[in-house]
Amino acid sequence: MMSDAEILQAIRHTLELEIGALQKTRAAVGVEYARAVQEFLNCKGKIIVTGMGKSGHIARKIAATLSSTGTRAVFLHPAEAMHGDLGVAERSDIVLAISKSGESDELTGTLQVLKKMGLAVVAITARANSSLGRIADILLLTPLDREACPLDLAPTSSTTVALAVGDALAMTLMKLKNFQPEDFALYHPAGRLGRRLLYEVRDLMIPKEKCPLLKPAEANFSHVVTALGSYGLGIVLFSADGVHLDGILTDGDIRRLIDRHGKAVFDVIIEDVMNKSPLTTRAEIRAVEALEFMEKREKPLNVLPVVHAGVIQGIVRLHELVRVS
Repeated sequence: MMSDAEILQAIRHTLELEIGALQKTRAAVGVEYARAVQEFLNCKGKIIVTGMGKSGHIARKIAATLSSTGTRAVFLHPAEAMHGDLGVAERSDIVLAISKSGESDELTGTLQVLKKMGLAVVAITARANSSLGRIADILLLTPLDREACPLDLAPTSSTTVALAVGDALAMTLMKLKNFQPEDFALYHPAGRLGRRLLYEVRDLMIPKEKCPLLKPAEANFSHVVTALGSYGLGIVLFSADGVHLDGILTDGDIRRLIDRHGKAVFDVIIEDVMNKSPLTTRAEIRAVEALEFMEKREKPLNVLPVVHAGVIQGIVRLHELVRVS
C-alpha cells in the first residue's frame, strides 16, 4: 500500500516525464514544422487527420481543434478507411498522420492508398526511420526517450506530445489566417463567447409594435400607469406622430413622481414630467456592449429605447442582455 507521500511522488514523476518529453520536442522543432504549416495554409481542400488506437483519439481532437479555429479538417479512422471511408478524401486534401512507432499496419495501409490518390502526407512520429517516416512527405519528429508509464508501455508522453504539436500547428494557422474572436464565435454559436459576440440588440429587443406608445398631449397619469401595468416592460414611450421618440417614463420615474406629488400626481402634465432626453441605444449594437452601457452607471438602467435617427424601433431590457452575455 502506497502512502500519500509516495502517491504524490508518483504523480509528480509522471508530470516531470511528460514535461521533459515536451521540452525535448520543442528543441527538435525545425524547418519541417514551418513547411507543414505552409502546406496546411495553402491547402485548397481539407486536412485529413488520422491515427490508430490512442493516437487516433489524439488525431480526432486535433481535427476538432483545427475545424473550430478556421482550418477545415476531418478525422479518418485508418481501419474504417480501408472499408469505404476513404471516399472522404479528395486530391486537394492533405493528410496529417500520427503514430509514435510509425508501424501501425492499418495506418500504413491507409496512407499508401492516399498517396496513390495524390495526397501529401505530414507525419507526427517519434521514429524517423519507421514505415510512417518513410511514407511522409514532411516529417515532424517528436523524439521520445520513454513513456511516462512505469512499464514504458501505455501511450502517455507520446500522446501528450502529439496533442501539443497539433495544438501548436492549429494556433499558428490561426495567427496566419488572422482568425478573430468574431470568427471563433461563428463556429461556437451555442457557447458563451458565441452568444456574446453574435447577438445584437436587434436580436433581443421588443419591437415597437409590442411596446406601450402614447401621445404626450393626450396622455394623463392614469394612462401611463395603466400602460405600465398592461405591458409590464417598465417603460412607456411617448411620440406625437407615432414615429419619433419625444420622451419616456419608467416605473422608477412613476415612483419618484408619487413620492414628490402624492395624490396630486394625477394632475401632473405628462409633457412636463416625461424625460425628453432619454438615453437610447441602436439596434446594430452588440448585446454585450449595450449591457456594459446599461450596467456601468451609478444607477444601472433596466430598460432602454432602441432608436435610429430619432425613429422608435423598440426597447431592450437588461435581463435579456444578461441572459445571452
